[in-house]
Amino acid sequence: MFDGIDLLTASENKLRGIRGKRISMIFQDPMTSLNPYIRISDQITEPLELHENIKGKAALTRAIDSLAEVGIPDAEKRIHSYPHEFSGGMRQRVMIAMALITKPELLICDEPTTALDVTVQKQVLDLIKDRQEKLGTAIIFITHDLAVVSEVCDHINVMYAGRIVESALRKDLFSNPLHAYTRSLLKSIPSAQPKGQPLMTIPGLPPNLANPPKGCAFQPRNLLGKPELCLIDSHPELSEIYPNHFAQNCPGCLAS
Repeated sequence: MFDGIDLLTASENKLRGIRGKRISMIFQDPMTSLNPYIRISDQITEPLELHENIKGKAALTRAIDSLAEVGIPDAEKRIHSYPHEFSGGMRQRVMIAMALITKPELLICDEPTTALDVTVQKQVLDLIKDRQEKLGTAIIFITHDLAVVSEVCDHINVMYAGRIVESALRKDLFSNPLHAYTRSLLKSIPSAQPKGQPLMTIPGLPPNLANPPKGCAFQPRNLLGKPELCLIDSHPELSEIYPNHFAQNCPGCLAS
């Protein structure tokens, strides 16, 4: 549901007016998301032409301003470059500029810093936060990096096998993780391990979702709970354990 609109049943025509205008997305690898044959100028102005009917010089001026706002130097000249003429961090900035140029209400960030080194990653995260504060855009941040989660997210949904297993405010989730999977993730952070000791890892593999388990999906990998108590005949439902702190009500995964 988005602003009262069921996106799963909405017509293609209605979705066309939402995608790239009210909802934008930054993908994991900008090199595969940007068209290598088309200049940056044409790719950034396209959302303006499609959604706001802004074309020509007006669209180009807006695109240059957008590039400058995301920290690309010499934006007036660089806008006519091709994607391969930018570094990885600069390409990601181009993607951010393109995603935000229509001032969307919701921005989906799918692992936007995975391919970047730590220094550039910090710059990109700061940039996304800055744009969010200035534009008032809501952000869904998809990542496996718990350090990034702790820095950018207000509310966290932990997912396993396609389902939310725990949902809470950031401070509550990190200070009081309830589900065995969440506890395992936090225990697997290398910096949290004693020096010289083997790193904690979650054994096994996620289930094959072509043939999903009938009960608790995490049961075969549950090291920190009591797997013998996990549900085997029904999916555990998300329940409110503490105020605004939800977890799947699987006895084996909630046990410690």
